[in-house]
Amino acid sequence: MILSQSSREAADPLSDVLDVLGPRISRLTRLEAANDWSLEFPALDRLKFVALLKGTSWLILPDHAPRLMGAGDVCLIGRTPYAVASDPALPRTDGRSLFGSPGRDAVQLGGSDMISIGGSVSFAEGNADFLLDMLPDFLLIPRSSPGSGSVATILALLGDEMAQARLGRGIVTARLAEVLLVEAVRAHADGGEAAGMGWLGALSDPRLGRVLRAVHDDIARPWTVAQLASVANMSRAAFSAHFTRRVGQAPLAYVRAWRLTLARAALGRGDADVASIASKVGYTSQSAFGHAFRRSFGISPRACRQGRPLADR
Repeated sequence: MILSQSSREAADPLSDVLDVLGPRISRLTRLEAANDWSLEFPALDRLKFVALLKGTSWLILPDHAPRLMGAGDVCLIGRTPYAVASDPALPRTDGRSLFGSPGRDAVQLGGSDMISIGGSVSFAEGNADFLLDMLPDFLLIPRSSPGSGSVATILALLGDEMAQARLGRGIVTARLAEVLLVEAVRAHADGGEAAGMGWLGALSDPRLGRVLRAVHDDIARPWTVAQLASVANMSRAAFSAHFTRRVGQAPLAYVRAWRLTLARAALGRGDADVASIASKVGYTSQSAFGHAFRRSFGISPRACRQGRPLADR
C-alpha cells in the first residue's frame, strides 16, 4: 500500500490491512492419517490455516470445546496452541517432530482416511501484530457457511496442485493459499457468526463499518472521537462504548495502532525519511511520532528504517 490515498477507490479496510501487512504463505504442509492419531502444536506468533480435503478431524484449542471439522472446512489459527486428532481424548504427539525436518512437508500416519493441508502465514517486515491483535484465536469457516463456495473451489484446486509434481507447483500453490486466506476471512465476515467477533464483525456493522472505512481512507486526518461518532451517526458516549466493545480497543487507540503500523511498514520499505512518513500518517510533530513509535515497538523510527530488529515485547 502507498500511504497516499488520492488514487484509491473507496477504502476497504480488510484489503488495506492485508495489502500493508503483505501476508505470504511461508510453508505448506499435507497430512494424511487413519485409525488413531493425535498431533499437538505450540503457540506461536503467527497465523496459520488448516483445511480438510477429505474425512474428518477434531480441532482442539484451550478453553474451547473440541470442534469436529469435515471436508471443505477451513480454520484460521492465531496465537494459540492447538491440536488435531481423530479423537480428542487420545494422548498427543508433538507435531513439530514430524514436520520438523527441512523439506518434510508431507506426513502420512497409517493411511489416508483423512487428508488436510496447512499453511503458515508470514508478514512483510514482521508486521503481524496488528492483524493478530484484531482477530480471535481461531476462526472456523464451515463448508456450509454463506460465502464458502469460493473457499471450496480454491481448496479443490490447491489439493490437486499439492498432489501432483507439476511444473510451477510451488508458485501456484503459494498463490492459491494466499487467495484461500483472504477468501476464508471474507467468508467468515459474511457469516452470521462474525457479528460478535471483534474487528471482522465491526467491518460488517453498518455504523462501525463506515467509521473504519473513513479512518482507512484518510488516516492522516486529525480524528477525534466526536468526529468518528458523527460518521457513525451516534452520540459520542454510545459510539465509544460500542466501538470498544466490538473492536476490543478504544476508537483513537485503533487509529493510533493503524497509523504506527503503516509507518512501520513504510520505514521497513525505505519509502521516505522519518519526518515525511510521520506527516503522512497524521503526526504533526516528529518528536511525538518518535515517542509513540518507541512506546509501541521498543525502537526508534530511525533505527527501524535502518533495519534493526524490533525489541522483544
